[in-house]
Amino acid sequence: MIGVAVLGSTGSVGESTLDVLSRHRERFSLIAIAAHRNAAKLARQILAWQPAYAALADAGAARELAALVGSRAPHTRLLAGPGALEELAALAEVHCVMAAIVGAAGLRSTLAAARAGKRLLLANKESMVMAGPLLLAAVHGAGATLLPIDSEHNAIFQCLPAPVRPGIAPPGLRRVLLTASGGPFRDSPREALAAATPEAACAHPNWIMGRKISVDSATLMNKGLELIEACLLFGLAPAQVEILVHPQSIVHSLVEYLDGSVLAQLSAPDMRTPIAHALAWPERIDSGVEFLDLLKAGRLDFQPPDYDRFRCLALAQAAARAGGLHPVLLNAANEVAVQAFLERRLNFPGIAAVIEAVVERGAGGSIVDLEDVLAADAEGRQRAAERIVGITRSESVRGAHA
Repeated sequence: MIGVAVLGSTGSVGESTLDVLSRHRERFSLIAIAAHRNAAKLARQILAWQPAYAALADAGAARELAALVGSRAPHTRLLAGPGALEELAALAEVHCVMAAIVGAAGLRSTLAAARAGKRLLLANKESMVMAGPLLLAAVHGAGATLLPIDSEHNAIFQCLPAPVRPGIAPPGLRRVLLTASGGPFRDSPREALAAATPEAACAHPNWIMGRKISVDSATLMNKGLELIEACLLFGLAPAQVEILVHPQSIVHSLVEYLDGSVLAQLSAPDMRTPIAHALAWPERIDSGVEFLDLLKAGRLDFQPPDYDRFRCLALAQAAARAGGLHPVLLNAANEVAVQAFLERRLNFPGIAAVIEAVVERGAGGSIVDLEDVLAADAEGRQRAAERIVGITRSESVRGAHA
């Protein structure tokens, strides 16, 4: 039996992982589940799965979890606090770790899994964006296996010749083409974006995702973060990664070789496909996903992204070129700005404006250790918060004079 820990089990990727695991109980054993603060959903998962361990990073929510579970899961040990996730990632009985905690909050546990030499299923792209060199060093140093879960990076992985070595481009590769759905505002006029609501931004046309990643998809920042991740995962220069808007979300990415060949991975837009691929790799198992019917799909369209309307993508490309701590500042500012948008303290175009203001002031520098990353992350968050306060005050003054 393969022991599995799902970090971020209450999110969309975590729930999809549990669905795949439920189809192969003879092969996989769910050892541990963890989330940030969703006590109610984690309690339901504990009662359904009865894992050996469960944890919430938020200590206050963990008390609520204990009350909800009560004595109905006598063999489940409940843990609490940020360090609990790192403990679960390094458990001896865990062979495979799904790293699906959203945002910077997932960095330490992802690093812990790599340092423990686990099969690391990387759904937390922010860990690679923020601390790619440190994560790759941990993977190589401990002999961990790194398998990407983002549908685009998993597609690239499937199109590369074996063995794929993290951080090293295979010979003969010319470039990769990352596909993007374009999000819910793909065809919206630029002037209409200022009135975009969180509900509209989270209504993705193809994928069922959490609120933060849904907003990132709407701004195309998600594709920008994926570009940075692709460069680090596959040893590519930013100029070797091209973005294509593909509204159908059927071609998940393509790899072009020097001989003119282009390999693509196609499937229905369902995260269970890359999850099942990574769980069983190099074998193939049933994922529960509906099989692709190209005749039903009818057509596959591609177009270039609009960098003027979706400024976040251009900002991410610049951060990829600058390297070092610039992606850390970009990610930190984005997380703060997206949260402000979801709380209706910032309008949709304001997300890019806040990020641009933060990265323009950032000193950058190289990554030496984790403390460098955490310091840059804190700096980016503070500057983003200050910028949002400034924007709010300016709007209040304009409203008072109107």
